[in-house]
Formats: sequence, C-alpha cells, structure tokens
Amino acid sequence: MIRSLLIASSLALAATGAMAQEPAAAPAATATPPAAAGDALARGKQLAYTCQGCHGVVGYKNAYPNYHVPRIGGQSAEYLANALTEYRQGKRKHPTMQAQAGSFSEQDIADIAAFLSSLK
Repeated sequence: MIRSLLIASSLALAATGAMAQEPAAAPAATATPPAAAGDALARGKQLAYTCQGCHGVVGYKNAYPNYHVPRIGGQSAEYLANALTEYRQGKRKHPTMQAQAGSFSEQDIADIAAFLSSLK
C-alpha cells in the first residue's frame, strides 16, 4: 500500500515536471569560510598512546639493559620530531624506538610531536 502511494506520488511529480527542475542556486558567499581545523593533537594523542607505556611512568627503568626512559611530555615539538625521524632513519640506536618510529609517516611524526609538546 505505502509502496503504491510512493510510486503514484513519484509519477505525479514527474508528470508535472517537478522532479526535473534544477535545484535553486545557493546564494553567493560574501565572506571566506574559516579553514577547517586540523586534528593533529587528536591524531597525535591516538598515535602516542603506546608511548605512555615507557615514557609516561615516573622513574621507569628497563630491566635489561638498564637505561633511564626520559619523560617526553612537554618537550619541544621540533626536538621530538627530529628524534623520531632519526630513530626511523637508524641514526639513533634503540631497537624499540627504531621499530616504533619505523612505522610512522612524516605526518604521524608531526602529529605525535604536536601532541606530546602540548602536554605539561
């Protein structure tokens, strides 16, 4: 029953030409719309989630080999981006960090650096 009514309505509109009409043109914009906000911080937060496992624990030291894990929250974005890039390129030697950074794109590194540098 409902299907029949929909078909009948469509046929009636087509017969009157209502369906063939072009939609009205939108009024001309008078001002430039604001640029879309990026999601570097949100994306960086998501990507940096695993970093907390080592870098977010105060006084954390790995059992073997024994090394201090630096806190990276609040560090400068430039420093963080350079460090991740150097781990990715193999210029800095640390197997875990090389494995982590090796999977990041340039944009990933920029987003992670933006997020981590925003922390206090």
